[in-house]
Amino acid sequence: MTTDLVHVRKLKRLGGYRLKLWFTDGQAGEWDFSELARRDKPITQAFKDPAYFDRVFLEFGALTWPNGYDWSPEALHADMAAAGVLRVEGVAA
Repeated sequence: MTTDLVHVRKLKRLGGYRLKLWFTDGQAGEWDFSELARRDKPITQAFKDPAYFDRVFLEFGALTWPNGYDWSPEALHADMAAAGVLRVEGVAA
């Protein structure tokens, strides 16, 4: 687990519930967020619609949706690192 603060600096929608994310530490990777559609909580009900998931945006380096749901960039980075999906990438447009 990383001890440095890290934020998402860029995202790319890949379709379905997949995103490619670029972090401020120079690492990037793809992640499947389909578990959001399976969560049974009031704040996650909107994610059953993939079009709602696509409304993701960055706010203060965190993935955020219009209903106020956000995803900790540090926890996301740690999960992606543990899964082995992060790699160092140059700055891409």
